[in-house]
Amino acid sequence: MADLDNIIKSTKEAALELCDVANLKPNMSVFIGCSTSEILGHDIGTYSSIEVSSAVFNTLYSIFSNRGILLAAGCCEHLNRAVITSHSAAGNFQIVNVIPTPKAGGAFATAAYNGLSDCVALASFQADAGLDIGNTLIGMHLKHVAVPIRLRTKAIGKASVVAARTRPPFVGGARAVYDENLL
Repeated sequence: MADLDNIIKSTKEAALELCDVANLKPNMSVFIGCSTSEILGHDIGTYSSIEVSSAVFNTLYSIFSNRGILLAAGCCEHLNRAVITSHSAAGNFQIVNVIPTPKAGGAFATAAYNGLSDCVALASFQADAGLDIGNTLIGMHLKHVAVPIRLRTKAIGKASVVAARTRPPFVGGARAVYDENLL
């Protein structure tokens, strides 16, 4: 049985810290990769939980939407790592036709699909920051250049937590001057 109270508490702590450390502002985006199997102590993709995914999604969505931050959720490899997000966050990314399920897309993507209004699936995405719960490999959906963040919250349930923010690439050479606010 899942300890939902601790899962929600850890999820909230990780999300709030990510917002602060990554300096997330309204209309910025965060990409979430989440394995409920890993949260529950099982191998990724072997023990999906709608109950856990709904609790994690609702916690993250509440925190990010209250700050005007756009949320995108990653699907598993069975859906070619498609992305679930709101139409307003889709921008010019290619919309694809798929509805995630716990066994094809994953429980978290399913919760996002059911919890977001005006939802779409995308072939790819480029988020400003990311939260990887359970080693789902989120890097492909982050803007170039991703910078790792060492959160105080190291786990949600039994799943390891890794976070990243992004920054614009540096251009120039030895004489270049950089904007400290973009680092």
